[in-house]
Amino acid sequence: MSGQKPVTPSPDGLAASVNASKTKGLPPVHLWNPPFCGDLDIRIAKDGTWSYLGSPINRFELVKLFSSILKKEDGKYYLVTPVEKVGITVEDAPFVAVDFDITGARDTQTLTFTTHVGDTAVAEPQHPIRVAIDPDTQEPAPYILVRANLEARIDRKSFYRLVDIGTDYQGWFGVWSGGQFFPFVPSDTLSGL
Repeated sequence: MSGQKPVTPSPDGLAASVNASKTKGLPPVHLWNPPFCGDLDIRIAKDGTWSYLGSPINRFELVKLFSSILKKEDGKYYLVTPVEKVGITVEDAPFVAVDFDITGARDTQTLTFTTHVGDTAVAEPQHPIRVAIDPDTQEPAPYILVRANLEARIDRKSFYRLVDIGTDYQGWFGVWSGGQFFPFVPSDTLSGL
């Protein structure tokens, strides 16, 4: 239909579209390939705060809903519904891992992380932990893969807890979970600390 104006995406329109297609569990965003509708001024800050037009989104239910339709393609982040795809800005990682539970011990332990929006991820080969260097602070920046190219930055208190339970293995200091060793730093860099 020529002559129709393109629809300008809005957070309310996205929420309504997602609610209309709601299924149990996470929506199948990996199956959705709608046309790109433009960018929306939604930003996820480094601390996990979502904002729209510079103002924080204070409704947890809305943030949780939007986080369920988040998709990363070619290094860019999108909110995707069956009928539209809009670009958003993510300063670091879209999620923050705010806590974790431990079952077992040492090389038989399992670490289950919880994000600020209630997602969980067990550290294992399919959900690895990685440690990078924060370009702003030059300090270690730990992450866990939550789902489909979407990571959570592990918050500082949780990282300190990981360091407390860390161990040396084949020249590296790190943690075990799910039968996998996740290295943080070479063991010899810890001497003298």
